[in-house]
Amino acid sequence: MQSYIIATSSTADLPRTYLDEHHIPFISYSFTINDAPAVDDCIEENREKIYAGMRKGDILTTSMITQFAYEDFFRSLLDYPDRKLYVMDTRCISGGLGLLVKECVAMMEEGSSLDEVIAWGENHKLKIAHRFTVDDLNYLKRGGRVSNTSALVGSLLNIKPVLYVPDEGTLNVAVKARGRKKALETILKGVLHDLSLVDTAGEEMLILHADCFADADFIRAEVRKAH
Repeated sequence: MQSYIIATSSTADLPRTYLDEHHIPFISYSFTINDAPAVDDCIEENREKIYAGMRKGDILTTSMITQFAYEDFFRSLLDYPDRKLYVMDTRCISGGLGLLVKECVAMMEEGSSLDEVIAWGENHKLKIAHRFTVDDLNYLKRGGRVSNTSALVGSLLNIKPVLYVPDEGTLNVAVKARGRKKALETILKGVLHDLSLVDTAGEEMLILHADCFADADFIRAEVRKAH
């Protein structure tokens, strides 16, 4: 029996089946669909329904987790003597965070101590590279990532930003590609560059997509050709 718990948030984008199987508590981010409240429950079927709704014109708006929700979540995990809480600023998002969580969970299940898992996480969190693109600039505009003018011009010129997460944990526009195909090729070039710098034996890469499996499959196939 483990003497500690690893918890995460729904933004690790790990499937609910994995979280339940490994007994990983998670706190859900909330959002609205056409002003109706909803929460990210990490269930793949529900996410597919959301994507289908977005294609039909549903408007999604995200919001931060409140201080009170965090307090309730952590209190639910600390109901035992000699409790200790360690919060890791992972500087990771989405699949990058999910990859870090999976590695830490594997260590825990193999018998590593809490201190060993913390040390490994802190030493490896900045070794995870994140690259992604978006097809619709409107959500970046709503989140304040791009201005109204940039979103308008970018849409007219079919600009697809390729974003990268640096060590500071921010979201930076690395390249402004012209068209979806060029954006995917830019991501692939960056991934292959990263892989050229390390021994890829035993390395794991996660490819996530938001209802665009063909694009994800293209990236996977190209990486497999090279490695």
